[in-house]
This record gives sequence, structure tokens and C-alpha cells, in this order.
Amino acid sequence: MEKFSIVGAGLVGSLLSIYLTKRGCKVEMYERRPDLRKGGNYGGRSINLALSDRGWKALKDAGLTEEISKIAIPMKGRMVHDIQGNLSFHAYGKENQAIYSVSRADLNYKLMDLAEEKGVKIHFDHRCDDVDLNNNVLHFKDTKNNLSKEVKADKIFSADGAFSAVRYKMQFLNRFDYSQEYIHHGYKELCIPAGENGEFLMDKNSLHIWPRGYFMMIALPNPDGSFTCTLFLPFEHEEWSFEKLKTKEEFAAFFNAVFPDAVPLMPTLLEDFEQNPNASLVMTKCEPWNYEDKILLLGDAAHAIVPFYGQGMNCGFEDCTVLDQVIDKHNGDWKKIFPEFAKERKPDADAICELALRNFIEMRDLVADAKFILRKKIENKFASKHPDKWMPLYSMVTFSHIPYSKALAEGIRQDKIMEQILQLPNIENIWDSEFVESEILKLI
Repeated sequence: MEKFSIVGAGLVGSLLSIYLTKRGCKVEMYERRPDLRKGGNYGGRSINLALSDRGWKALKDAGLTEEISKIAIPMKGRMVHDIQGNLSFHAYGKENQAIYSVSRADLNYKLMDLAEEKGVKIHFDHRCDDVDLNNNVLHFKDTKNNLSKEVKADKIFSADGAFSAVRYKMQFLNRFDYSQEYIHHGYKELCIPAGENGEFLMDKNSLHIWPRGYFMMIALPNPDGSFTCTLFLPFEHEEWSFEKLKTKEEFAAFFNAVFPDAVPLMPTLLEDFEQNPNASLVMTKCEPWNYEDKILLLGDAAHAIVPFYGQGMNCGFEDCTVLDQVIDKHNGDWKKIFPEFAKERKPDADAICELALRNFIEMRDLVADAKFILRKKIENKFASKHPDKWMPLYSMVTFSHIPYSKALAEGIRQDKIMEQILQLPNIENIWDSEFVESEILKLI
């Protein structure tokens, strides 16, 4: 039996271990953190995640849908809060379509539990310090017992995140490309607690968003009635920025000015301000994702992206789905599997990275723009009448399994068509007419 080692017991590593164990492989995972199921802080990264169709498919293929459904809350659209506190709801897709709010920590714990039930051994407090690439030997420091350990494996899977220790070693290989870029915005986690009787104080089945031009706040529901809020703000800016919000008084004044309807719902706002750090957002790209048939990068280790399309986890989970398909295709011939998987997934990872950056602009600015809202109305009406000719970009990314690279290309084509449609005279009043429909058909 082949021995597989997975570095990183996060979301992707844990799911991958279940896929490989189902194939009869002996799998062991190595995680630098302690077992946080026994208490402790989840690394300051408890932002809620949006589980969508790609992620659900990966969980279904691994036989985990029922278990994960217990901790997921459907969100059928965006609930937009303007600065006066007025609400407007924008559905994500068709009536039965939704994305699902799930706690990163709860999901990770559940996946680790399920991995162990399948026979996966997880070694916690194991920091990867070095990798012998040619001999498939991992060098760990057992930080709990202050011991060094060498682990030899038939195959090594690196799922150890954006600052991957395994990828770092691969960066010294000849012709290995790597880039890293931080965006100018960071984030701070905040909270809207449940009401006195555990009730939700805002609509439970929406992703709430406060778009404010160059910054925004979002809130996702939790099963206990609370909402996990995330403030996305520039580190430096001439007006509002993390740099200028140093004191509780400054932070309170900022919130009262730009999120006045949220303030009464956030009794721990100032405590959260002091206790929760300002965190940064990084994108990484690299190529190739494999070293011969010995080592393979997946998830954030291969393609860390910003969170604004809610696809980081979904993309990582889809890595597991695609890898499973490639293993079937080549019947366990790893010399073909690793390079083909890497070549197939790289364009899609680059595409979702670009799409996530674009969606940040949409979320923080365009969702409150009248012309953008009109475009969505035109698109949705046309797509409902001609589903064979038009699927909105958001639906392609979130509610389909169309490769991200194809979705991006189609989205660019649709942008050009809609730019022309929105320039039609009196479009605000004729948007749902047969004339506009015929004009779109001509441009298609």
C-alpha cells in the first residue's frame, strides 16, 4: 500500500485525505498547529465561508453532504444596506439557488473528524522545516515535544496554505515561477450577536453587505443566531483607513458615520476593535504545481486568492474533485496524473483570482449603482427567456461547474454586449421590451 503524506490539515488537506483514503491509500496528515478541536483560537481566521455548487460537488463525491449540511445556512441573495439604513435584496440566482454560510473553523473540525473516522492519522504540532524533494522526505519539528522528525512518503501533497513550506522549497527549483501580491485592503472581524432569545436580528437567509465605494462591510449568518461581520478597509487612504482608526473613539465615530444602522446591533463593536487584528489579504501564483510525480501543490499552496467571490475554499475543494477525476483517467499512473492535473487547473486558478478582484469592485461599489442594478435586471430577464444563450457570470462561477477560465472569457464577452445595450436611448424605460431582447440577440 502506498503511503501518502499531506502537509496541512486545513480544509483542502482534510478533504483530500478523505478522497485518497477512499481509494485504499494509507494517508497521514501533518499540521503545524495544535488540535484546535480541543480548545484554542483558529489562527485569527474565523471568517465565515460561502459554500457553493463546486464545493458541494466535492463534498458529495466524498460522501460528506449530509454531515456538512447540518452546519450550513442558505443565503439566497445580497441584502444591501445603504447609508440611510434602507434595504434592497438582490437574488443570487434562480428561486431555488443559494450559497451557504459556514464557519471556517466548524467546517475544518468536521472534516478532520470525518478524516479520522476514515482512518487518517493526523499529527498536530508538526511544523514542516524542510523537504528533500528528490527523496520525498519531509523534515518536521514536533513543537510540542521539541523533537525533530523525518517522514518519507511515496507521494507528498502540499495543502499548507498561502505561505506553504513545501512550495517554498520548490521555489528554489530551476524554472519555478512564483509571485505574491498583497492588495491595499485588509480586514477586521466583528460580530452581530443573536437577540435575547437566540433570534436573528437581520434576515437570516441573506449575505448582508454595506457597500461604501472603496470599502465595505459584510455579515454572514451563524446557526446560533449571530452574524460574523467582516470590515474590508484600505490600510492607507486619504479619508477612511485602518491607519487612521487607531483609537476606540475614532473607530466608533467611523462606524456611526458610515454604518449607522449596524451600530445598534453591535454591542461588542469596540471590544472587537481592540481584540481582533487588522489582517492582510494576499494572492499567490506559481508554476508548475508539481515536482515530477513526487510532490503536488493544491489549494492555497498553489493559488491563494482574495475572498471576494467566495470561491477560495470552493476552488480548493474543486481541486480535489478534478484530481480524483484525473486519477481515474490514468488509473493511478502518477507520472501522468500530477503534471496533467497541474496543467489543467492552472488556467482556472488564474481566472478565479482575476474574477475575485473584479467582484470586490462590484460588491463595494457597483451593487449600489443604478446602472449596475439595471444591467442585472436586463441580464436576468434575458437569461430566463434564453437560458441556452445567456448565463450571468455570477451563476457561471457560483451555480455551475463551468471551468473558471471559460466563465471569465464568457463574462468579458457579456460585458461588451451589455455596454452597448446600456447605451441604447431611453434604456431605463425600455429595458424589458422586445426591442432590447432583439438587440441582445443580434449582438450574441
